[in-house]
Amino acid sequence: MSATPVHGTWEPEPAARWEDAFLSGNGHHGVLVSGDPDADRVIVTHHTLVRPDGDDGHRRPPALAAGLTALQDRLLAGDATAAEDFTDGRPLQWVRPFHPAFQLRLNRPPGDDTHHPHDTRRTHAPYRRAVDFTTGETTAARGDWTSRVFVSRADDVIVQRVTAPRLTLDLSLDPRLPGAPAGLRIGHGAVLAPEGALLTLRARYPGSDLAYTGVTLVTVTGGTVRLVPPGVLVEGATEVLLLTRVRRHTGELDTVAESRALRDLLDGTSHAAPYDGLLARHLTRHRTAYDRVTLDLAADPAERALPGSELLARPGGPALLERLFAAGRYHLLSASGLLPPRLTGLWTGDWNTAWSGAFTTNANLNLQTASAAAAALPEVTEAHAALVHRQLPDWRDNAREIFGTRGVVAPSHTDGECGHTHHFSREYPLHLWTAGADWLLKPLVDHDETRDAHDPRTTAALAEAALFYEDFLHRTDEHGHLAVVPSYSPENRPANASWGTLNAAMDLSAARHALLTAADRHPEHADRWRALADRLPAHRVNADGALAEWAWPGLADTYDHRHLSHLYGVWPLEEINPYDTPDLAEAAHRALELRGAENDSAHGHLHHALVAARLRDGDRVAHALGRVLDGDYFHASLMSAHYPHRDVYNADAAHALPAVLIEMLVQSTPGRLVLLPALPASCPQGELRGVRTRFGAVLDLTWRPDGSATAVLRPDRTRRIELRTPSGAEPLDLVAGEDRAISVPAR
Repeated sequence: MSATPVHGTWEPEPAARWEDAFLSGNGHHGVLVSGDPDADRVIVTHHTLVRPDGDDGHRRPPALAAGLTALQDRLLAGDATAAEDFTDGRPLQWVRPFHPAFQLRLNRPPGDDTHHPHDTRRTHAPYRRAVDFTTGETTAARGDWTSRVFVSRADDVIVQRVTAPRLTLDLSLDPRLPGAPAGLRIGHGAVLAPEGALLTLRARYPGSDLAYTGVTLVTVTGGTVRLVPPGVLVEGATEVLLLTRVRRHTGELDTVAESRALRDLLDGTSHAAPYDGLLARHLTRHRTAYDRVTLDLAADPAERALPGSELLARPGGPALLERLFAAGRYHLLSASGLLPPRLTGLWTGDWNTAWSGAFTTNANLNLQTASAAAAALPEVTEAHAALVHRQLPDWRDNAREIFGTRGVVAPSHTDGECGHTHHFSREYPLHLWTAGADWLLKPLVDHDETRDAHDPRTTAALAEAALFYEDFLHRTDEHGHLAVVPSYSPENRPANASWGTLNAAMDLSAARHALLTAADRHPEHADRWRALADRLPAHRVNADGALAEWAWPGLADTYDHRHLSHLYGVWPLEEINPYDTPDLAEAAHRALELRGAENDSAHGHLHHALVAARLRDGDRVAHALGRVLDGDYFHASLMSAHYPHRDVYNADAAHALPAVLIEMLVQSTPGRLVLLPALPASCPQGELRGVRTRFGAVLDLTWRPDGSATAVLRPDRTRRIELRTPSGAEPLDLVAGEDRAISVPAR
């Protein structure tokens, strides 16, 4: 392989837009760093910051269970619009929106780091800002001025150090960000302290006792500090160290206790180099996680050295894919902790985030976290699990109130706090979606398989998913098969019926998978749940030879749509695959060929690529990737957008892209390994190291332009699996603790 690929990105100018700001985060706090030497701004975010709306009542699930039987009767009798009346009449209610906290402003008067007032070195000195994915540090430098920022995974604190020979800084916490509500009640605090100063900002939401407070401890080396409300002015310093935290709370926050906690962090480090001490503690967690998996596509070293914005202008080369893979893993890790990534990851510079900056669980969340198991980021899965298990009581309410059942039903949208289904309308009857619990539990099952251990929380949640189906699945079709009624395929509708209908392919796959997976973990109920799964109907192949989105006879497909919910059985499930179900796989492939891109949503293109990889179609993977790489979806920060031309800041493409690159190279189940299933011609050689398989082995893969490849497996358990390569299939015996080399011959 060539020299080590780049694990970071850089730009020759400060960020003029918040979307281009470099990102750091620890899954709790996040920062967007502009890196401007004269007017730096660090936008601070936190996963808990969702704006209250003052009305908890509308966030309850609708009480519709009493009318369920009548609705089922109408749908089974052929009333194609019956589900449009299955509502309590409420208007569409968005979940509470995610928002930024404030920006930390660091303004410098002209000439403060020069020897003479008219010295021009400052304005003409080379400038560079960068982010190091291995450390989580953003840096900016011009002349003698430097700024370094990271968000500690060890200490949950934002750390910034600014240095210059004679540094003058006007420091303040500024809540004025786009879209901030006029009624936000702001309280500033600035007091001098032995080490420098303490800044506080309290923002209370309009009409609410909820508030959030930012606290920044300012430590100054050399120079003086004086109060200049709402902040402080530092003059003649050589170094300024800032430690910042945000808390969401009711009432008033004890800022004295918060400042004491920040001082305690400094007491635990070397007084000579507190920044380095804090960074070292952070690296034991961040670098360890980031370094587990690397991708080398043998890119040209000259291209690897380019700024990210220049690489984005050359979308055809492997250097861009290398950097986006690295950036995607970095941003995914940085956004995951207290919660998994939102639609915007952990970052936004605007209070008016699209789609509330929420967790959209019917596609986006699982696509963003799709690489977690294989790319060795259990931190991401643990954040995903935290969201799921925290909301299970609300999921039980959804099942009981809407369907009159035991068990759990997941919502399609959540703000991270409330798991009740309340975001739905006639055109988006998301309250009818019953596949969500299985869809959201699947990554937790994959994670358990990589480590060969069952999380008891996941095992219990799987039983609740099965209990829902046990109560819900009692209506049948004319052949005696169980019918999923009502049924909904996010976010599509049949060409000849309304949105709420019968036997959506995703619902069938989810019900079957939930019942069988729960049966595997609960032998005391296994016979009953497997028997129920056996009574579900098979998937339907339509007149076009495609796997139908609705298995109910007579429902016509709508092909031009961004979602691929009906191919859930292909990805992320293994229900439909080219090896065990070749006829269904062919029908699924035909469905993929017929699928349009609708509005060019990034998640649609990458979902398409993931399904294509499972179906061994490297050309289609390359085409879907090309739509994203050629469509100007990435900001200079290497965070992505939802639509082409960087329209709507959104993490789907950034976080999902690593999963696509892994799936086209390596796929695994507990009993199978597939090497090079969908390698595009644009990636003729490379090396993927550290991938985790679901049969308990770490894998390193090297492939070459002649089609040959070498894989080394390091198994932690003894078992026989099936090996699939472009050369064919064979059994492979693995012994725990013994490395196993695999050779794939040249074409």
